[in-house]
Amino acid sequence: MQESHFVLLLLCALLLDAASSWGQDNVTAMLEPQADRVMALGEWEERWQEDRIGFHQPHVHKMLENNVDKVLAGRTGVGFFFPLCGKAVDMKWLADMGHSVVGVEISEKAIKQFFEENNLTYSEEPVAAIPGAKVYKSSEKNISLYQCDLYSFSSSIEGQFGAIWDRGALVAINPRDREKYASLIVSLMAKDCRYLLDTLLYNPELYKGPPFLVPDEQVQSLFGSSCDIERLQSVDAFTDRHRGWGLDYLTENVHLITPKNS
Repeated sequence: MQESHFVLLLLCALLLDAASSWGQDNVTAMLEPQADRVMALGEWEERWQEDRIGFHQPHVHKMLENNVDKVLAGRTGVGFFFPLCGKAVDMKWLADMGHSVVGVEISEKAIKQFFEENNLTYSEEPVAAIPGAKVYKSSEKNISLYQCDLYSFSSSIEGQFGAIWDRGALVAINPRDREKYASLIVSLMAKDCRYLLDTLLYNPELYKGPPFLVPDEQVQSLFGSSCDIERLQSVDAFTDRHRGWGLDYLTENVHLITPKNS
């Protein structure tokens, strides 16, 4: 009896291992068409200079609007971090509610346009801890935007954050840098941090990116060891713009990621 129980346990373990291995192989196959795609920082700056910024939205993002209460969780004066912030109007929207905002962006033009288009005056100063970097601070709102490479930023600059809104960062960074990116994000999360992550699903054989495909399984592999992950929303986001990329569908998912110790 004992022997058959042991055999059953062994079979279960082998099946689980095979399922896990198949799942990982499946994700690797999904990601393979974009695995070697690289966008240099200069290419992003060029896009801003040439106003090729179809990713920018002139209104507050629906996924943030729909889920902001889950991010705030009853808290006031929350410190928000915006990786690769561009000139997102979401930053002013949150600052108007009394929250503080720190963003990181490589394009000086994007940062200056954010302040100018929102009628905010600002100061500009070098960042001693990051050679070549500058920080732009709003005079009226609690908004500080750092012009630098994202990976030069760390918790030693502005501490950790109670919230992170990642609308277009994980889907924009080079696929091979995702583990480095996840490590940075986790290091910036305070114990009560609530990280709202927006990802995209589509057929990567049809479009090389960016924005890149980020399947739910990869979100789990990047953040699952240190964080709890809940998918809050999944919507059909396919538009004529995406048809123009050669795609036949596009799904947008939003996840709430929280440290396991919270």
